[in-house]
Amino acid sequence: NSNPNAKSRIAAGVLGILLGALGIHNFYLGNKNKAMAQLLISVLSCFTLAVVSEIWGLIEGILILCGNINVDGNGNPLKINAYNLYINIIR
Repeated sequence: NSNPNAKSRIAAGVLGILLGALGIHNFYLGNKNKAMAQLLISVLSCFTLAVVSEIWGLIEGILILCGNINVDGNGNPLKINAYNLYINIIR
């Protein structure tokens, strides 16, 4: 990708897996409504429902890393890293 503003697929995926309960990956990607939903579910329930947001974030993180979610909140393609380039060449 030649877009200098492109977001990293790896960063978004790892943020989703590690901090999905707080919606950090969605804030990073510009999906503010989804991010706020995840954050509010966790915070307003005093983190008793954080497991719901964490599972949601975990699934989204995996989908991002696998390439099933491949655009940010503005529709810009996520940055293709060396690993994904290698996989695409093998196919």
